[in-house]
Amino acid sequence: QVQLVESGGGLVQAGGSLRLSCAASGRTFSNYAMGWFRQAPGKEREFVAAISWSGGSTYYADSVKVRFTISRDNAKNTVYLQMNSLKPEDTAVYYCAAVLSGFPRLADEYDYWGQGTQVTVSS
Repeated sequence: QVQLVESGGGLVQAGGSLRLSCAASGRTFSNYAMGWFRQAPGKEREFVAAISWSGGSTYYADSVKVRFTISRDNAKNTVYLQMNSLKPEDTAVYYCAAVLSGFPRLADEYDYWGQGTQVTVSS
């Protein structure tokens, strides 16, 4: 089992920045690729970004590319999502997730999930 706890969400004005953190405990964090997803009210959960177990590979949804950066610190068992130039359409609950193999875009392929943290961007 891997337990994931997100933090860092909040209310920010458009154009502002937030950094989300996801702290992991349980099994060896560095064995897992990590992803960030988000879900807005009335919408399906969507992929935001993913990072390989080593941090050497990352990829992003087109909607956040350039503005968001995913990173990880395996010594701290933590993955981050730096979000810059935030837009009202970024408003959602943000979830981190862990997967043992690959680093997929599909939520169904992830093994473990956090409880989510709310990000609200005002216009």
